[in-house]
Amino acid sequence: MHKAASLTACPAPAALRPPFLSARPRAVFWLGLLLALLMALAAGPALGQSGMPAPQVIAARVAQGAWADTVRAPGTLKADESVTLSATVTDVITAIDFDDGDEVEAGQRLIQLDDEEERARLRAARASAGEAQNALRRATQLQERNLSARADVEDSQARLDQARAEAAALEARLANYRITAPFSGRMGLRNVSVGTLVSPGDELATLDKLDVMRLDASIPAVRLGQISPGSPLRARTRAFPERTFRGEVASIDTRVDPIARSVTVRARLDNPDARLRPGMLMQVELDAATREALTVPEAAIVSASRSHYVWRLDANDNNRVERRRVELGTRRLGEAEVLAGLERGDLVVVHGAETLRDGQTPELLGITDDNTDIKAILRQGRSE
Repeated sequence: MHKAASLTACPAPAALRPPFLSARPRAVFWLGLLLALLMALAAGPALGQSGMPAPQVIAARVAQGAWADTVRAPGTLKADESVTLSATVTDVITAIDFDDGDEVEAGQRLIQLDDEEERARLRAARASAGEAQNALRRATQLQERNLSARADVEDSQARLDQARAEAAALEARLANYRITAPFSGRMGLRNVSVGTLVSPGDELATLDKLDVMRLDASIPAVRLGQISPGSPLRARTRAFPERTFRGEVASIDTRVDPIARSVTVRARLDNPDARLRPGMLMQVELDAATREALTVPEAAIVSASRSHYVWRLDANDNNRVERRRVELGTRRLGEAEVLAGLERGDLVVVHGAETLRDGQTPELLGITDDNTDIKAILRQGRSE
């Protein structure tokens, strides 16, 4: 007969087995130690939070006011008046009366071409007109005394009229040798010098009226019903990122581009310091579909997947914080339209939301408004 194998429990390692405990007390010991560890882990976060100061936050009130959808489009600047100066005759430049970037007045001479030959012809024409005038006077006197025929007087009058017409034509031709400013503005870069032989069509210089600029932007044709002359407009350029230029829609093109399905709107922007220049690219924002709406600062919005939330402070419950889901509409610089989830006057956290939890009562450092921003409130808190 074989002896039945005896089954015994595997002993614990010597390093972990208390030498003074038997098998059953050892099991009780390890069970108690495990329960103590679990209780410590459960109590740890509570103990840690109880000793931490309340989080500090800055809030803003939900506002209600006029709101409009923003239509964004690229735009190109043009001078209110702009011209490229060129000659209408072929001759040599004898004088240049402007320098690069000069401010000039309407009618001021800018370039003079050699006109001596034309002036000589004009003097000859005037002399011929004087001779014809004298001949007409003599013929008239003779005709009055019946010593000359009426036809001689008429022939003399015709020769005088012809001489005067030739002189007037030469005077008008002389004006082509003198290039003047058609309007007041700023000169561009001149491309010629004294002694240069120029011909009709040669570009001599540019002149632009820069106190007012025209801004052309192409917007989708589907927005035509929402925009009209007088609609407010904002424009920015990377050349001056710190500045926003404001104006109004002055006119809308009568035709829609059949390929791009867009229409050109034109606005006028005041440019008193001449910082804007023709040809600059602008990012244009137009307000369309104006309405009353609730708004919050964009800094208050917390996005998670496709949902949006804000941290709302309950002023009636010691500013206890609540994570509130909201439905947003359109956005513009620094603000978002709220369609549902908040009411006018509600307080929402705009700074310090990173460590907030539902039900906490944070310390409210201040409330932003038109005259007080987050930086001012933080500076005030540090000074105190």
